[in-house]
Amino acid sequence: MNPLNAIARIPGCVLGLRQTANGTIEEIVFMPPETPLEIITNPVAESFCLQLEQYRQNPAQLFNLPLLARGTIFQQRVWHSIRTIPAGQTLNYGDIADRLGSAPRAVGQACGANPFPLVTPCHRVLGKSSMGGFSHATGGWLLDTKRWLLQHEGAL
Repeated sequence: MNPLNAIARIPGCVLGLRQTANGTIEEIVFMPPETPLEIITNPVAESFCLQLEQYRQNPAQLFNLPLLARGTIFQQRVWHSIRTIPAGQTLNYGDIADRLGSAPRAVGQACGANPFPLVTPCHRVLGKSSMGGFSHATGGWLLDTKRWLLQHEGAL
């Protein structure tokens, strides 16, 4: 796995960016809040950091980044559906499952496998009676990050 090309911070979350040799974004990962920042090493990483700052200023910001196609066909369908949820709104896993003729648990698993959080805003998908998990976590700093993102977007 390639090293991180950048680590960027906005209030409430820290994100790491990993790229392929040709610069395509391979993965975006949430990092623990105490993670130190990394030097930005290339134009795509600079664009990522700029777009992250634009998101901080305007949660309706849509990201435009070169992403490596990943995931199964089903996961890609889930992620596409999630990208249609506007900032400030949420759906639950069952809503997405109904759209796709699937099951809520399968949607939750696809959310957990999302390689591009924030760009594909899985934080906008909640459990039916709770916030649900986030990046395979059901507590701790990752759930705090999900809560912050939803508050930042005006959904909580």
